Amino acid sequence: MNFQFATPWFLTLLIIIPALALWHWRNRAAKPATISYAVAGMTKGLPGSWRITARPLLTIARLLAITMLVIGLARPQLGHAREIVKGEGVEIALALDISGSMASLDFQPENRLEASKRVISQFIEERPYDKLGLVIFSNEAYAQSPLTLDHTMLQRSLDQVELATDLGLEDGTAIGLGLANAANMLTSSDASSKVVILLTDGVNNAGQIDPLTAAEAAKTLGIKVYTIGAGKTGQVPVPVDTIFGTQVSYQESQIDEDTLRQVADITGGQYFRAEDTNALAQIYDQINQLEKSQVEIQVYNQYQELMIWLVLPAALLLVAEMLLRKTAFRTIP
Repeated sequence: MNFQFATPWFLTLLIIIPALALWHWRNRAAKPATISYAVAGMTKGLPGSWRITARPLLTIARLLAITMLVIGLARPQLGHAREIVKGEGVEIALALDISGSMASLDFQPENRLEASKRVISQFIEERPYDKLGLVIFSNEAYAQSPLTLDHTMLQRSLDQVELATDLGLEDGTAIGLGLANAANMLTSSDASSKVVILLTDGVNNAGQIDPLTAAEAAKTLGIKVYTIGAGKTGQVPVPVDTIFGTQVSYQESQIDEDTLRQVADITGGQYFRAEDTNALAQIYDQINQLEKSQVEIQVYNQYQELMIWLVLPAALLLVAEMLLRKTAFRTIP
């Protein structure tokens, strides 16, 4: 909803309002009395007339009416924009690893999970016309949000994602199960472009489904899979709970890049590697460019004229002011 004036140049006429007020004040101050009293003291103590007290209100009413007429002539309008989307978007299932290793602190100042959530959130904002869903996986895989165009709800679901250990889930990295769950989310889709973006920082060590088997199934369903290996390999800082509180220790980090690359190759996707937040953001930007939505957006603005709501009261106010000057507030010549 927006507001505008169709003929805003009329508003320049508002400058005459202060000039009219000043002219009236000076004219009234210079006007001589029409009745002379032989003895001025005779009027002392007499109550003031309500007509004299209220007379300035007529001038105020006239100035207000003129102001409303000028604004009305500028044609104020209240607009309502309406979007019509034609074409077809891409349907995307986002698969996110929440295993304990995603707590690693090599994506400073955040851990891997928080950095990934922030980048994914930005990716969601840039796909307003696509259906997106969210799958999380550790030892098992879970549909955190179904495919939806309600991205506000999807963002809330993403905000609620935590490490498996913090959610009370068994730790592990079931890449195959996460991929299968994400692909299953797209099975009933009739979109011409179906995509899974899978992010993990480890090696498949849980679940009953092998990643390559899940990739073959995704290929059969016409689903393209982009895989992302997040994190550095070797010794990385990881927060550890001890009797002295949370401390940072260095632990070995491994990413099964060969398997992730094969999954992408089987389905016609691509494999990416990110060792920091900036690289991860660039990867999602690249995928965003690779998977363009084939939609056409037409915006229609419908404006409601508000002129009548100013001009009509102004006219009535002017008529009332003139009638009062000729009747109740009539002056003696």
